[in-house]
Amino acid sequence: MRQKLKNIVRALRLPFISASALPFISGSLIERGNFSFLNFLFGFIAVIFMHLSANLINDYADSRSGADWQDKNFYQFFGGSKLIQSGIFTERFYFNAAVFCALVSFACVGFLALVLNRPSVIGFYLLIIFLSWSYSHKPLQFSYHKLGEVFIFLLFGPALVMGGYFIQSGVFPDLKSFILSLPFGFLTTAILFANEIPDFSTDYKAGKFTWVGITGHERAFYLYLILIILALVSVLLGILMGFLSPVALFYFVISFPAAKAAGIQKRFFNDKVRLMESSRLTIGLQAAASVVLILAIIL
Repeated sequence: MRQKLKNIVRALRLPFISASALPFISGSLIERGNFSFLNFLFGFIAVIFMHLSANLINDYADSRSGADWQDKNFYQFFGGSKLIQSGIFTERFYFNAAVFCALVSFACVGFLALVLNRPSVIGFYLLIIFLSWSYSHKPLQFSYHKLGEVFIFLLFGPALVMGGYFIQSGVFPDLKSFILSLPFGFLTTAILFANEIPDFSTDYKAGKFTWVGITGHERAFYLYLILIILALVSVLLGILMGFLSPVALFYFVISFPAAKAAGIQKRFFNDKVRLMESSRLTIGLQAAASVVLILAIIL
């Protein structure tokens, strides 16, 4: 039973949930004058289950395309959960679980549409779930055509932060919430990019083309550092515009592990085991930076 639970956690990719939970929390706390915990709770559940649905359909689609069959070893942070390849779960299990999570998310969104008296909320949800599935699923398969990074930025930055803000304030679009969403978008894209470097060769064989192909995996660390710097610039922009307190400057300190991650990417671009540390550092950076940004928004 314990092993089955571990496999389910692995299939859901639960360690990555912070990438959606923290930006949504951030957006929800921008406007606290009329904060509704009920709206926040249903929005939070909707976001989490939408993310889980996207994770599951990603494994399903990458198995169908053959991308995850190129290397059947499990690397924790990239290359898929490998539970289909090891025969533990079937593709049908992943698809059904993805649909179930999407339905749970849709139910929460339907409640919010009623509470907010905004039927358009359902339309936004359908667009977002379609884009999140289209990251790897046919017919669009953004991640196979060097567009995955763009949509990850949009879905894990502006969509989450501005969505959380909208649920509490009823305002959309909004400049403040958009500016505050930028660091989250860049940092989550950095996680994705760090995970794409070790998968570059096997992805290429499966016809999956990512931004790593722009420079080649031996020089991909340059693009990684650009994403980290863009996150830094957007934090500074938020401070200068008065949207963040100076506490956000602590981002300078916690961003140092990104230099170590880039060094690993530069030296060991062909070593998947060593590149696991690069992914781990980037996930930790995104989580720590998100906490700092939330405090900076509150203060």
